[in-house]
Amino acid sequence: MKLKHCSMTLLFFISLTLFPYLIQSQTCQRTCGKQPIKYPFGTGPGCGDPRFQTHITCSQDQLTFSTHTGCYPVTSIDYTNQVLYITDPSMSTCSCTQPSKGFSLDWDAPFSFHDDNTFALLDCSTTSSPIYKTNPGNNSTATVPLCDTNGAAVCSLLFSCQAVSRLDTPVATCCVYTPVDLGPSFEMDLQKLQCTSYSGIYGFGGKNDDPGSWQYGVALKYKFNYNNEFPTNCENCERSNGACGYSGTYNSFVCNCPSGLNTTTDCFFAASWNHGLVLLPWQTGIDLCFVSSA
Repeated sequence: MKLKHCSMTLLFFISLTLFPYLIQSQTCQRTCGKQPIKYPFGTGPGCGDPRFQTHITCSQDQLTFSTHTGCYPVTSIDYTNQVLYITDPSMSTCSCTQPSKGFSLDWDAPFSFHDDNTFALLDCSTTSSPIYKTNPGNNSTATVPLCDTNGAAVCSLLFSCQAVSRLDTPVATCCVYTPVDLGPSFEMDLQKLQCTSYSGIYGFGGKNDDPGSWQYGVALKYKFNYNNEFPTNCENCERSNGACGYSGTYNSFVCNCPSGLNTTTDCFFAASWNHGLVLLPWQTGIDLCFVSSA
């Protein structure tokens, strides 16, 4: 006759052994729309790096970057060079010119501006804007722009675009800045600067004389940590087809696995567990039992 026995001792042993490795399940998507999602970014709470959580979100298959000035679609991510590319719907380009309030980063955002960025401030007041100053020499009232003189060609080419030419303002009201001019905090408040719009360019595509082919948007650099070292535990997690995440009061590392389990190591462990004893007592509330013969 076969008797069914419930072994609380075995249950206790397995709980003590596996509790540090298997924790409450949570799903982290590996993509947002067509955009692959890797560390340090995530698709929801508990996914990716917590420092990036408030700045990068995924909703309705669209990855979005947020600051105090607005929300901006993420067009692509260069994980090799750690660069995030975004677009600003209010930005002026060669094909469309519109008023804008500007663009700024949050002071605590783990991002900085890529050196390839070029910002052209458009339709700025040459008489009252703080980016222009009066030439003190010879009691002159002429104004001198505090702009990057090497960027004058960018302004001229932008004004050759039909959309920008509709501003009906002189090229002299265009002022080019680069991140090194604006400083690491970078606050582009167009109302304060008395400019009506701006263009952001992060690449010229080898066609420096063709503004219609330029890459418009903003390129942002990010770092993993102070030393910019990719976390070893996250590397092992992604190698096992998992997604890096965090959990608990102290945002401890977890590896979210395709099987639906979260582990503190990698998904190789979760796969072996998932193919062995399927029921997890602390998740299902079912006692672990075995069958023996008498």
